[in-house]
Amino acid sequence: MATSDPWPVIHEERRALAADLEGLTDAQWATPSLCAGWTVRDVLGHMTATAKMTPPRFVARFAGAGFRFNAMAAKDAAAEAGASGADALGRFRSQLTATTHPPGPIEAMVGEVMLHPEDIRRPLGIAHAYPPEGLMRAADFYKGSNLLLGTKNRIAGLTLTATDVQWSTGSGPEVSGPMLDLLLAMTGRKAGLAGLSGPGLATLQSRT
Repeated sequence: MATSDPWPVIHEERRALAADLEGLTDAQWATPSLCAGWTVRDVLGHMTATAKMTPPRFVARFAGAGFRFNAMAAKDAAAEAGASGADALGRFRSQLTATTHPPGPIEAMVGEVMLHPEDIRRPLGIAHAYPPEGLMRAADFYKGSNLLLGTKNRIAGLTLTATDVQWSTGSGPEVSGPMLDLLLAMTGRKAGLAGLSGPGLATLQSRT
């Protein structure tokens, strides 16, 4: 797993997302994201809430939501989504260089800025060149964990191979394609499947 300081990448990806979201219409802010049940604005609210989070705050918020993670996340995202898209973006901009985060490995924050911006951009038709090292770092983190996303079980018995960077994991029937699409699919986002191919694809599709 990468050991370099992740914060410069995290901050740069936050800035890039904020720039991409300037000037969105109300309809665009209301576009369904890749996160089921959440709009583009909701996902940005979630990113803001996560950037503000600290371990003590997390414990308090989690307890306040009856120890239901999804309920806590939805409540915090709604609060930070603000009264409008412009409000949501302003709140997000205030956290661009934040270095606070929930309890757990810092790799989760790298995953935040590789996945959630694409949850927003892809439905809006906005293309972005994510840093390869960030995509691989996030994939290396998720591949060994079932926490929240179930990635370890989803890719069990498969070989995932990137076609645009030097990255591969697992054993068994192969699924190959761009690193970003692999990351999306391995974390349960069906939108990533279209860019993938290989004898293991049907199995991955059935688990996504």
